[in-house]
Amino acid sequence: MSKVETDLDQTSQNSSEQAAERERQPLSRSLFVGLGVSALVLGVIIYAGVHERAVAASNLGTVTERAAITTVNVVEPKSGAALEEIVLPGNTQAFSDTPIYARTNGYLKRWYVDIGAHVKQGELLAEIETPEIDQQLEQARADLKTAEANEQLAQITATRWQNLLKTDSVSKQETDQAVNDLSAKQATVESMTANVHRLEQLQSFEKIYAPFSGVVTARNTDVGALINAGAGGMPQELFHMAAVNRLRVYVAVPEVDSEAAQNGAKATLTLDEYPGESFQGTIVRNSDAIDLNSRTLNVEVDIDNRDGRIRPGAYVFVHMKIPEKSKNATASHTIPANTLLFRSEGLRVGVVRGDHAELVPITIGRDYGSTVEVISGLKPTDQVIVNPPDSLTTGTPVRVNAPKAGGSR
Repeated sequence: MSKVETDLDQTSQNSSEQAAERERQPLSRSLFVGLGVSALVLGVIIYAGVHERAVAASNLGTVTERAAITTVNVVEPKSGAALEEIVLPGNTQAFSDTPIYARTNGYLKRWYVDIGAHVKQGELLAEIETPEIDQQLEQARADLKTAEANEQLAQITATRWQNLLKTDSVSKQETDQAVNDLSAKQATVESMTANVHRLEQLQSFEKIYAPFSGVVTARNTDVGALINAGAGGMPQELFHMAAVNRLRVYVAVPEVDSEAAQNGAKATLTLDEYPGESFQGTIVRNSDAIDLNSRTLNVEVDIDNRDGRIRPGAYVFVHMKIPEKSKNATASHTIPANTLLFRSEGLRVGVVRGDHAELVPITIGRDYGSTVEVISGLKPTDQVIVNPPDSLTTGTPVRVNAPKAGGSR
């Protein structure tokens, strides 16, 4: 090979090496840039993970601190009594309720009314056959006629002897005997007359009349039944009547509310069978003594029932107004019953003071069931805790729950 060819080959080889070197230099830079970007992304990911954990740990601490503070709902006391009446159960009774018995013995001849019949006073209810009484009356009348005849003869004899005594035709002894015999005959007539009247009264009891206007609630006999007026056995009730135009209700009023039982005061009655309706009654009397066993006052409420809508024996609710006391009307407040805490040292309620709770002693007046009247211990601006936990003590950190939109706390 010549020198020229050798130089050309050397030149060509150098050119190829330079071209390869130029190709390797961009690849090295790309690889370096890629590694740098990868390291940067990895650093960002590691930083983000660490930051997220730090934030989560911080949030967990905040949530834990918040969870350690009790969240409560509060209510403000309402001034004055929330309810000015008491509602007590009672049973209606007929103003007059009586059984009707026979006053004479015999057999039932006919009855004219049955249960549910409304009758007037003096209306005939039934008739009884009394053949024995009828015969005894006839005999008594006959005995009376005999006695009257004997009396008339004794009257004539006594008058005659008194006239003969004036002429000394008879002795004074004989005259006195005739006069005394007249007196005896007159007493016999009076006795016979009284016996006739007695039997006439018994005979009048053959007809049974209504003693008052009312309704027949029971009929315990039928035609042909033997009627026993009590002679030699227990009498049998024939009818039972009740006067329902006016009803009376007996109510046991608790001693603490006995001031509501003022004679002449109005009372309202409600019944489950007439929802939305009320009936007006009047307190007419009370026992004026507290029952030692139940600590209640027995009160009678009368109600007009001429329309007959209320039946005797119906279960009713009696609403009585409680007289207001001017002293308590301004000082008392009303709170829900679920705010009360019963502790060994007495009745308490939890009140929010800033960021902690405070147990405040209170004194209650009337108990209305879902609410109670507080007569001392609270102010109208106090925030009373509703449904306080049993573990609540004075100084416990609390946070008031935010009220819902349009609602109360």
